[in-house]
Amino acid sequence: MMLFPRKRESRKILMVGLSTTKRVRTKIIMKKIIWLALPTAIVLAGCSSSHTLQSPTIALNDRYQQNSAHPQLTEAEGQQQQLVVESVAARWWEAFGSPKLNRLIEQSLKQNPTLAAAEATLRQAEALANAKYNSTLYPRLDAVGSAQRLQLNNSRNGVEGGEKRFNLYNGSLSSSYNFDLSGANNRQLDALQAKANYQHYQLAGARLRLATEVAVTAIRQAQLGAQMEALERLIALGNEQLTINRERLRLGAIASHELLEVERMVAEQRAALPAMRHAYQQSRHALALLEGSTPDNATLPTFTLAEFQLPATLSMRIPSQFVRYRPDIQAAEALMMAANAEYGAAAAKAYPQLTLSASLGSQALTTAALFGSGTAVWSVAGQLVQPLFNPSLGDEKKAANAAFEAATAHYRQSILAGLRDVADLLSALYNNAIALAALASGAAFADEQVALTEQRYKLGAASYLEVVQAQSEATQLQLELLAARAQRLSNSAVLYQAMGGGEMLSPSGRE
Repeated sequence: MMLFPRKRESRKILMVGLSTTKRVRTKIIMKKIIWLALPTAIVLAGCSSSHTLQSPTIALNDRYQQNSAHPQLTEAEGQQQQLVVESVAARWWEAFGSPKLNRLIEQSLKQNPTLAAAEATLRQAEALANAKYNSTLYPRLDAVGSAQRLQLNNSRNGVEGGEKRFNLYNGSLSSSYNFDLSGANNRQLDALQAKANYQHYQLAGARLRLATEVAVTAIRQAQLGAQMEALERLIALGNEQLTINRERLRLGAIASHELLEVERMVAEQRAALPAMRHAYQQSRHALALLEGSTPDNATLPTFTLAEFQLPATLSMRIPSQFVRYRPDIQAAEALMMAANAEYGAAAAKAYPQLTLSASLGSQALTTAALFGSGTAVWSVAGQLVQPLFNPSLGDEKKAANAAFEAATAHYRQSILAGLRDVADLLSALYNNAIALAALASGAAFADEQVALTEQRYKLGAASYLEVVQAQSEATQLQLELLAARAQRLSNSAVLYQAMGGGEMLSPSGRE
């Protein structure tokens, strides 16, 4: 009878107030729950693996254009860019050789409000995913305390009278856990994690766009500044032509319509200057916004085309690689994975759900008696729910399937749009170099014409009007040449963006 006294004493402590019969019944109930749960878990574990849709596979070639895998760019102004298949540098903007641009981009990446909002959104998505993970992995544990004032009588027991008033205090710990037999919780967790990845790629894309916009806007400002100077020279030359032609008209050397033509040309040039000055100021205001400062910021740098150098090599990724680095494509893929997981969660609703709960505490008539001998209360419960008739489940599954198909289509479209972006930029770089070479050649011929006309003027073989006209034509070509130079620089910057930027801008750990 007393072979195991210590074990019996420990049982007495844990099962205060329970009879031997109640303990036996409890063990029988728990065994039944376990024997019911085990086969159900085995069956549903196999069913949960079917809650996944097939992701699309897209075959990609090793080239962006039909004619060449890696087209060679034409030399212009003694510079020829080479397209090299290699990783894009993390700080690709340093290839333009402008310390002021480097500092402005670094400052913009630190204090741009759009990036701050994207970072906060990412933290929100990650917190939601972590909350779901913790609630799925661990059971819930709550501490409960209550106090009641009760009045009971014996009527419910068929006895008259016997009213009694008393206080009832309760303190307990309760716990519950939902077994993810059908995989619904895991699929919901996968969806939240995919959405967090989506926000991560959105942030990477915002950083890449910001760096590119700063570079392109700085180049645009430098272009407009140089063109304003050229246009002011052109207007000054036009005024000289007007002065000469007015005198010639007075002397009867030209007709009035010839003077009117020169006046019209100069008026158009004067009208173009305020619009160009406004565009220049807009570029400065845009740089302030990108940096995260007000338009009146006096510390913003002023750029000139002379301080930018053309990148000698342009890093390229083959299509199969660039798909893995383009933030917009990765974001579309993350949404597709989220839709796939949400389909699995919708399909899992048709399967049984098993929930176990337990509570352990103390119940007494006074607070001083709480947790004393003979006040223990506890419960253990298991609940298995199998949906039998829910007409909305089928439509919910169809809706989730349609959402996955839509996300898949958007993913395909993002890949095609990315390939088109690169193909367009390669074509732009190739043709821009050809145009720039032609304009540079034309500008060189125009400068020679000016020098020759000035020499003829010194010898008395040409009029001063011819000199002014030659200078005007050369300045007009200079305006077009400046635009072509800036476009070549801008296209180089946008190509880095089209390739997905460098390693620093690509989300780490989510390849």
